[in-house]
Amino acid sequence: MQTSFTPQQLSDPHIAASEAILRKCVHCGFCTATCPTYVTLGNELDSPRGRIYLIKDMLENGRPADKEIVTHVDRCLSCLACMTTCPSGVHYMHLVDHARAHIEKTYRRPVLDRALRAMLAKILPYPARFRAALRLAAIGRPFAPLMRRVPGLKPVSAMLELAPRTVPPADNTSGPVAPSGERRGRVALLTGCAQSVLDPGINAATARLLSRLGIEVVRNPAGEGCCGALVHHMGREDEALDAARRNVDAWTREIDQGGLDAIIITTSGCGTTVKDYGHMLRLDPDYAEKAARIAALAKDVTEYLVTLDLPVPAIEPGIAVAYHSACSMQHGQKVTRQPRELLGKAGFIVREPREGHLCCGSAGTYNILQPEISAKLRDRKVKNIEATEAAIVATGNIGCMTQIGSATAVPIVHTVELLDWAFGGPRPRRIPETLSIKPATMVAAE
Repeated sequence: MQTSFTPQQLSDPHIAASEAILRKCVHCGFCTATCPTYVTLGNELDSPRGRIYLIKDMLENGRPADKEIVTHVDRCLSCLACMTTCPSGVHYMHLVDHARAHIEKTYRRPVLDRALRAMLAKILPYPARFRAALRLAAIGRPFAPLMRRVPGLKPVSAMLELAPRTVPPADNTSGPVAPSGERRGRVALLTGCAQSVLDPGINAATARLLSRLGIEVVRNPAGEGCCGALVHHMGREDEALDAARRNVDAWTREIDQGGLDAIIITTSGCGTTVKDYGHMLRLDPDYAEKAARIAALAKDVTEYLVTLDLPVPAIEPGIAVAYHSACSMQHGQKVTRQPRELLGKAGFIVREPREGHLCCGSAGTYNILQPEISAKLRDRKVKNIEATEAAIVATGNIGCMTQIGSATAVPIVHTVELLDWAFGGPRPRRIPETLSIKPATMVAAE
């Protein structure tokens, strides 16, 4: 794509980086075939190619964002399916991130939208606040149908309907989890924000499994918090970079004190962001090198597990599992083989839903901010999952678990919970007792 930025504009490193991305686009349109919003809405401006034109026009002319560009950029899920499809290597993620930051600085949203976004930014990344908000949601839930009728309140209605009826007890444990037997490695486990409230059992399963495999697990090191993804995708870049710096400092201290083989992440949306810390902090002389080091250590839990020697499974599940590959996993991190391979080794029968490349509509806060598009994508995803006739759904992202679980009776669990169960851990709480399995010793005897 030909661009016409001035030398003065290109002196801004953010503009220069976006200009380099824009120049790689060859207008081929391959991205439209895999873009969930284009497939759903059929509007060229709701495709990556259309948004690229809008972003180019806005940045090249040095003008503030207007309602049209905000509408179409807001509809982008950041699922990054376009990056998997693109034959030219257009780094759409960094381009749309820059556009969102520009929108946040130059566009004044309607008051209800502004208030909702501020509330999400001040609650979701903080577990104690989020937990309190979920308890309050029980009071507002009866009013959700009424709110759905008011355009400006539809996101609030969606938020209330997504809130779980019960919240698991908080798990505030910190410090290292000692390995069973000889220590074979040492890792830090990102506790996270929303996941630690919605399902603390995911990290507990991870720590148990790694400990049995001889890995020391560091939990909740001083200073660690939200990865910054939630505010990053809302264009609140200063808040996102502050979150990144805090985590870089926390994990760097752990590296200095005892070394780390990896930083384990169990929410793929967080993993995509942490792996991008090197880019996000590249212009900060105090953090650029440290952030790149941390990004290189970040691993999805399945990426790390495939490097370890796994024992013989303790059970022979033989259960059909529909594996939902979260967008941030398959498109953001290019982690596709490892979860399927691990589930197969653990004795599960892995089934692939149709249109596995399409987003489920969760996408961080998207199912709150864009509830109508999100619901269409969710229903399409659930239909394809249920068509597999699998007994369980497995995925690696809490947002997908919440989104898909809101529209199906099929139990949905984190991949690592199934692996922990197969290799000696307890049955995941979402899997009913009526789903029968055999101990591996019984199968061997037969």
